[in-house]
Amino acid sequence: MIHIKISKVLSVGALISLMATTSCVNDLLNQEPTTELGANAFWKTEADATYALMGAYADIRPLFDRDYYLDGHGEYIRTRGTSAVDGNLQKGGAYHNGNYNPSGYGAGFDKMYRYLYGGVNRANYVIDNVNLMLQTAAPASVANLETIIGEARLLRGMVYFRLISMWGDVPYIANVVKDNADVANITRTPIAEIKTRVYEDFTYAYEKLPAKGAAAGRAGKPAALAFRGKLQLYWACWNQLGWPELTTFTPSTQEAATAYAGAAADFKKVIDDFGLDLFRGGEPGNIDVLGKADILPNYYYLFTPVANGDPEMIMAFNHGGIGTGQGEELMRDVSGRSHEGSQGWTMPRYEIADRYQLTTTGDFAPPLVPMNPTTAGARTALNSAINPQSYANRDYRMKSSIMWDYEVSQGMLSLQPTYMVPFLYQSWNVPIDINGVKVTTYNTDGNNSGYVYRKFLRNTAGLGRSEGTYAFPVMRLADVYLMYAEATNAIEGPRADAIALVNRVRHRGNLPALKPDKTASKEAFFAAIEQERIIELLGEGHRGFDLRRWRAIERVWNPPYGEGVWRIDTHGAQRQRYFQNTSEREYEQCYIFRIPPAERDRNPNLTQNTPWL
Repeated sequence: MIHIKISKVLSVGALISLMATTSCVNDLLNQEPTTELGANAFWKTEADATYALMGAYADIRPLFDRDYYLDGHGEYIRTRGTSAVDGNLQKGGAYHNGNYNPSGYGAGFDKMYRYLYGGVNRANYVIDNVNLMLQTAAPASVANLETIIGEARLLRGMVYFRLISMWGDVPYIANVVKDNADVANITRTPIAEIKTRVYEDFTYAYEKLPAKGAAAGRAGKPAALAFRGKLQLYWACWNQLGWPELTTFTPSTQEAATAYAGAAADFKKVIDDFGLDLFRGGEPGNIDVLGKADILPNYYYLFTPVANGDPEMIMAFNHGGIGTGQGEELMRDVSGRSHEGSQGWTMPRYEIADRYQLTTTGDFAPPLVPMNPTTAGARTALNSAINPQSYANRDYRMKSSIMWDYEVSQGMLSLQPTYMVPFLYQSWNVPIDINGVKVTTYNTDGNNSGYVYRKFLRNTAGLGRSEGTYAFPVMRLADVYLMYAEATNAIEGPRADAIALVNRVRHRGNLPALKPDKTASKEAFFAAIEQERIIELLGEGHRGFDLRRWRAIERVWNPPYGEGVWRIDTHGAQRQRYFQNTSEREYEQCYIFRIPPAERDRNPNLTQNTPWL
C-alpha cells in the first residue's frame, strides 16, 4: 500500500503530532506532506486523490490492527502488556499504555481517543478535498472520485463507530479542522445523531463502491453493508438492553426492533449478493495427531498470509513486511522467545480450553481437571489438563488456535527455521527428551495459564517478528453469519437459514450440526451463537465489545460485591482474581469509558460520563 506523510492531526482539543508515517514501498516519492499542500500543488488528478486515500488507509489501519489486545477485556485471553511504541502510530501508538485487564480498563484509553480523532481528521481531509475536485471534474472522473469519497467515508464511519462504542456521546466533526479554535469549545454530540451520520457514511460507501475493492486492501460494497449491519446490531442491543451509564441515551424497544431488522437485511445481502464464501469453502481440512503440527486445519491458515485477499476477508488492512516499517507484529505479540525473540504479550487463559467441543458429540467435553505434574499419574489421568490425550477429538479450531503441553510449533531464529519447539508449561528453554529425541522446550515470557497461541503464529521462517505480511481482518464473513443469526433470532427466534449458517461455522471445526435442544428457543440459540463467537473470533478483539453490548459483564464475573472469579492454570494454581468485592460504580466504568481529562481541561464544554464523575 502506498501512502502519504501527514505531519499534524487534531485531537478534539489540540493539534498533536501523532501520525507521521512511512512508505509501504521503497520508491515512495519524497514529497512535501500533502496535508500542507495548497490546491495549486496537489488535488489535481485522480492519482492525487487515490494517493491521499492510500494515506488514510495506512493511518487508520493502526487504529484497528492490534485489536487482539482488546480481547483481554474478556474472560478467555490475558493481555499482559503490548509491544506498542509510544508516539508512533504505525507501531501501535493508539494502543500504547492501554489497560487490557477484564476490569478497571475504562480509564486506560485516552491515547486511543486522541488517535481516533486523528483518524477522523485524516478521512475528512480526503473527503473535503475530493469533494472540491468533483466541482470541476471531467464527467469521466466523477465515478472514480465518488468511489474514493466512499472509501474515505467508510473509514470515517468505522472510526466513529469505535468512538461511540467506547465513549457513547462524543464530538462529531464533519470537516477538516484547520485550527484549534475550530474545536476549542466543541460539545459532545448525542449518540443518536452520530449513529445517523455513521449510517449515512456506510450507505454512501455502499452506493459508490464497486462490488469488489479496486485493489488489495481496498474496500468494496460488502464491507460497507457489513459495517452498516453491525452498526444497527449494536444500536439494537443498546436500545433493547439499555445503556444506563450513558445518561443522555433513552432506549426504545421499537428502535431496537427496527435496528435488528435493518441489521438482518444488510447481513443477508452480504451473504447472498456477492458470491462470498468461507475460506477454503468452510471445510475443516486435515489435522495432525496430538503432539505434531505438520498438518494443520484450514482454520489455522485463515490467520496466515495465505489467506490474504480471500473472499472471507470482507475487509482487512494490509501490512508491508520486510523493510517497510509497517509489518504486522502478531508473532511478536502472541509467541515466545523461541520464535524470533518474540515476547508473548497476549495468550489464552486456561478457561478457554473447556469451550472447545467434541467432534464426536458436538457438545462440551467433561471439564478438564487441573493437576500438578508432580502428582503421580497426572500426565495420564482421565481429563487431566496436563494429559495430552484430554485434548483428543476436539473442535479443529482448538489445535489451530492454542497449544497445550507437548504441542509443537516451528521455532525460528535469524529468519531461519530451527526445530519444532514443544510447549511444556513452566519449563522454559530447557532440554527434554520426547520419544528418544532431545529438544529444547518453548521459551516464552510471562505465561501463567498453561496455554499459548497457535493462531496468528506463522509456521514459516523468513520474516522477523515485526515484519509480518498478514492482512489483519476487521470484518470476516463468518462474523457476518453469526451476527445475522443473532439479529434474526432477536426478531423471531431460531430460523432455519440462521441455524444453517451457524452450522457452517461449526463445520470448519469438524463439529456436527447443532442438536435440536440448542435451537429450541431464542435463549438456547443465543447461547449457541455466543459459543461460536467465543471460539470462531478468539483473539480478534470482539469479546469485550460483545460483553458490553449484551450487558453480560456481571453474568461472567458475578454480581457487585461478590467473590469475583479466579483465573487458574493447568496445574491448578490461582493466578488472578477479578471483580472481588467490586462496587456497582466499578462495573459501570467497564460499560462506558472515561472522556480523557486532558481533553476536558482544554475544553470545559466536554462533559464527563457519569460513572467517572
